[in-house]
Amino acid sequence: MSMQIATRDDGCVTLSEAILADFAQRLRGDLVRRGDASYDDTRRLWNGMIDRYPALFVRCNEVNDVVAAVRFVRDHRLRVSVRGGGHNVAGKALCDDGVVIDLGRMKQVKMADSCETVRVQAGARLGDLDEATRPFGRAVPVGVVSRTGLGGLTLHGGMGWLLRHHGLTVDSLLALEVVTAEGECLRAGVDQHADLFWALRGGGGNFGIVTAFHFRLVPVPPRVWFAAVLYPLEQAREAIRFWKAFMAEAPEELSSFCVLRGGMPGLSGGGRERQPVVAFLACYSGPPEQGEEVIRPLREWAKPVADFSGPRDYHLEVQRLFDKDYPDGRCYYWGSLFFDQLGDGLIDRIVERAESSPSALSSVNIWALGGAMNRVAVDETAFGKRDCRFMLAVEANWEGREAFAANKAWVGNFLDGLRSQSRPGVYLNFPGAAEGHENLVKGCYDTNLERLQAIKHRYDPENVWRGNFNIRPSCARREG
Repeated sequence: MSMQIATRDDGCVTLSEAILADFAQRLRGDLVRRGDASYDDTRRLWNGMIDRYPALFVRCNEVNDVVAAVRFVRDHRLRVSVRGGGHNVAGKALCDDGVVIDLGRMKQVKMADSCETVRVQAGARLGDLDEATRPFGRAVPVGVVSRTGLGGLTLHGGMGWLLRHHGLTVDSLLALEVVTAEGECLRAGVDQHADLFWALRGGGGNFGIVTAFHFRLVPVPPRVWFAAVLYPLEQAREAIRFWKAFMAEAPEELSSFCVLRGGMPGLSGGGRERQPVVAFLACYSGPPEQGEEVIRPLREWAKPVADFSGPRDYHLEVQRLFDKDYPDGRCYYWGSLFFDQLGDGLIDRIVERAESSPSALSSVNIWALGGAMNRVAVDETAFGKRDCRFMLAVEANWEGREAFAANKAWVGNFLDGLRSQSRPGVYLNFPGAAEGHENLVKGCYDTNLERLQAIKHRYDPENVWRGNFNIRPSCARREG
């Protein structure tokens, strides 16, 4: 049966059954078409708010499938998106009426013999990586929810519990394996396609399909000291001021964020999971014998509602601690801002807006940046917010799509009221729905944008990879 599929120029093309059958025969993976029995399951994403209807999924088993899929969409000028873990909150993995190149089956994690590096395929999730590296006392600095897809998290920077000690996820990258818009397989690193390597460290999926990541591993103690201390939400203003001063003097081995939330179901029990709280969360990845003393001030600031602090297995406990808070199928709408300072007036406005959330599942997270992340120059990778001191993440989390308007409005009004005090741009793993696309991209990349546009022109002059936070190619070629 023939199919209608959207094209890159927002038109439509009809592909015959013979063309589709020939394409399917070239794959070791398989095709899922609209109308197939498995279609609805295949199009389901982590964010239950995303409801898109691609025409065709190419479920890839290996790199040759990716190459075949890229050439197929190029030959027919089809609209295309790429899915790794399918965890981006804006749902960029799916495009309506187009083709989805699905890497979800490609999730092999292979440690090097030296146990100093690891190769990870792009369909892997953070938990896959943690399981492979744990027996060797090593890790890659990644995010904080184990079911997150590695690909999207990495390509937009990557922030987690090792941020201040070992930097962003992209700071541990040694090389990437990439399929370009021409269907060519490249390896990008400091000595090969260095311009592409620079761009992919923060520039997202604009330059090709990354099929594998090569990371340098960092040592992690078998058990790390973790602070999880909950105080009443009415103490939030004083708590944030204390936490800000504490983190200004804290060792780089301590990464932390401060959370305002209607409850902490991932931590709490005994009926406390819905009590509004301000929480200090922190991971100390330095010498274990020093950890208890380092986090002590967070535990003793005032009388807590609850204290779940203690030594924990980094890979099996810390990295999975909040999985319960972000289940598949819940609705999510997240935004973010970067700040150089966190003054008293700004803190007051953050708390005031946090208290007006329409959902008790929502949270406001203030991340303390700095340390290793800040020691990388702003122009050393495409990720440019290196010199910021704080990131604010406003997370609307709720059940039922009918509540979308109220939760989106809460996030939008929250951020709009603070934007004049923030740096331009957002963290693209917490992007809202990418409204105001041109200004969003400009703000995110700032002085790095012109260089990114030139590299885009070199590797994707026709803007095939536009189904993301799109960087348009420059009109004239410029070496990156």
